[in-house]
Amino acid sequence: MKFVLEVDMGDTAFDGDAAAELGRILRYWGGNLRHYDLKPGTGEALYDSGYHEVGRWAVVTADGS
Repeated sequence: MKFVLEVDMGDTAFDGDAAAELGRILRYWGGNLRHYDLKPGTGEALYDSGYHEVGRWAVVTADGS
């Protein structure tokens, strides 16, 4: 089983403060994971502080499916 977190930090993402936004995303989801059954198929979209979808986290099987 793998935990996959992907965040698109494109050229204009995060209003020039990528470290702060990425830190906020990681803190929020790190604290929120206890509310999920961490098994393959579980996942959710990730949003920046402006509520724009910027990525996704998911639990997948070892082969990535």
